[in-house]
This record gives sequence, C-alpha cells and structure tokens, in this order.
Amino acid sequence: MFVVQYNFEINEESLIFLIFDVYIRNMRSSSPRELALYIAILATSMFGGTIFILNFFQTDKLWVLIILAVVVFFILIYLIIFQIFNNFIFEKIQPIYKSIHEHSLSQKELKKRIEKKDMISAVNKEVEDWANTKTHEIKKLKQIEKYRKDFLGNVSHELKTPIFNIQGYILTLLEGGLEDNKINKLYLKRTEKSINRMISIVEDLESISRLESGELKLSIEKFNILKLTEEVLEALEIRANQHNISLNLGSGYNKAIYVLGDRKRILEVLNNLLVNSISYGKEKGKTTVSFMDMGQNILVDVTDTGIGISEKDIPRIFERFFRSDKSRSRDEGGTGLGLSIAKHVIEAHHQTINVRSKLGKGSSFVFTLKKA
Repeated sequence: MFVVQYNFEINEESLIFLIFDVYIRNMRSSSPRELALYIAILATSMFGGTIFILNFFQTDKLWVLIILAVVVFFILIYLIIFQIFNNFIFEKIQPIYKSIHEHSLSQKELKKRIEKKDMISAVNKEVEDWANTKTHEIKKLKQIEKYRKDFLGNVSHELKTPIFNIQGYILTLLEGGLEDNKINKLYLKRTEKSINRMISIVEDLESISRLESGELKLSIEKFNILKLTEEVLEALEIRANQHNISLNLGSGYNKAIYVLGDRKRILEVLNNLLVNSISYGKEKGKTTVSFMDMGQNILVDVTDTGIGISEKDIPRIFERFFRSDKSRSRDEGGTGLGLSIAKHVIEAHHQTINVRSKLGKGSSFVFTLKKA
C-alpha cells in the first residue's frame, strides 16, 4: 500500500487575498457560499489530481479511500474558506454598515445581506448612495443657513425703517413739537402709520409661521370664486385708479364658479396678487383675472401688463421679503410678504401656484383650487 502524505498549511491573509482575487476576476456575481464552493472545487481538483497521478501506477489501488479522502478534503476546504470569508466580511463590512446606517447590524442581518448576489457591488452602491445623501444634506443645510441669514437681515431691515421713523417723530414731539399745532397731529398720524406697518409685518410673519407649522387650520367650504374675485376687484378699485391701472374680470363667465377652499384665505391670496400687480404696474396698465376649467380643478389666472420680472429673479419671487424692484416696492409701503403668504396658503390647500413673466412685458400668476 502506498501512503501519500500531504501537508496543507493555511495562511489566512494569503487565502483571503486569493479569494478576493478570484472573486473580483471571475465571480463578481457570486454569493459567499458559491465563492467558497468554487474555491473548494478548484483546490480539491488539484488535490485529487495529485493523488490520482501518484497512485495511478500502483498495483494496490484503494480507490474508495482515495475518493473518500478527496470528498473529506473538499468539505474541509469549503467549510474553512466559507468561515474565513464570513469572518472577513463581518470584520471589514460591518463598520461600513454601522457608519452608513448609524447602527451596528446584527450577525443575522448582516448574513442576510452577504448571502445576496453581487455583494461587493451592493455594498459599493450603498456607500455611494450614503455619500450622495450626505452631500445633499450638507448642501441643503448650507442653503437653510443662507436663507436664515437673509431672512434675519430682511426682518431687521424691514422693522428698522418704521422704528427709526417712530423714534424721530416722538423725539421731535418731545423736544417741543407737541406744543406746535401745525406738526403735532401730523407727526402723530405718521407715527400711527409706521406702527401699523410694523403690526402688518408681524401679523404676516405670524401667518406664514402658522401655515408652515400646520397650526393654522383651514376652514374648507364651498364658495363662488367668481363672486369673491368681484369683491376684491371692487375693494381695490380706488387704489388701482390712483396708479391709473384698470382691474378687469375676464369675459364669458355667465354662471357661478364653485370651488372648495378657505374663503377668507383665498380672498387674501387674490388681494395680495392684485395689490402686487398694482404696485408693479405701468401707467395706464391693465390687470385681468380669468378662470379655466381644468377637470377636477379650477385654474385662476391673474395677468398684468406691468414691469415684469427678470428671469434670474423668478425662482425667488415667492421668498419672504424678496423684491425684484426694491426701491419701487418700498415706496408702495408693502411688507414684502404678500407673495410668500399666497404660496403658503395655496400649498396648504394641496394645490400649486406658479408665475410666468417677461421683463417689461408683464406677469401672470396662476394657481389652482379644487372644483366643488
């Protein structure tokens, strides 16, 4: 009987690199079990081939023992490789998942993941997705920080003007103006006007904050949007005449147009849009409110022939305190919050508001409401 002695020493580091080299080159779509099977077959083939060659010319051939030795060798190699591979995965991959998912996966959960096909690509994709998400979050945080700084700057600037006006009027009165009948009532009226402006700014900011936080509950009801528009146009007629601008209702509306919404808030939206068209209107300009049936919704279109909005300003037109023509809008005495409030009110109705505009040609603000 010929005895073959085969010394097989496993170097863990070398075996791991061998496994990954084979995996990357040939088995990119294999699971760990399939990879271990592949390596075991390869090693067993080499082992079995060596025994076969060494025993082929022997007269006393114990083929059953040879086959049994090959099978045992195959099982041992498979289990060893699979165990080493799994240990390597748990050691190297688990910290990655801990960083990505912000918690440590249990051994059972991680085993489910590494049993999947194309594990390396899956991990790589999760890392890329995680990196993209973090990049997006950082970008968003930077935008929020910029918005916060701009907002605080705008609020302080808007409040500073009426505060300084009030301070000036009161100091004048205290220094003797109170005894002068020609200026005491005039300065008190101007003080009242500045106080009312501050109140308007604070109330508008409160409205936006309540809309954003969901504290302001809408009172949804069925109402005639056509009649509501007529009321707003009538209320703003004197203001429009002072600017030599005509306010018009589109033609062809012979019957009521019913929608579902908060009537008081939609009145506020229409008022803000029309006041905006007057403030930025041209001499002898025109503003027209029209409606369109959009199936389940009614589209409201407020179009003017005013100064328009530049293309670079359109994305920011609904921001708080943003003004495309700062000097002109300040002369009108608005808070700079009207369009922002309109946007929040319409979005609170789960509808949309958009603007189309061309510099020097006018603007068109359109929003939708659910048909009743």
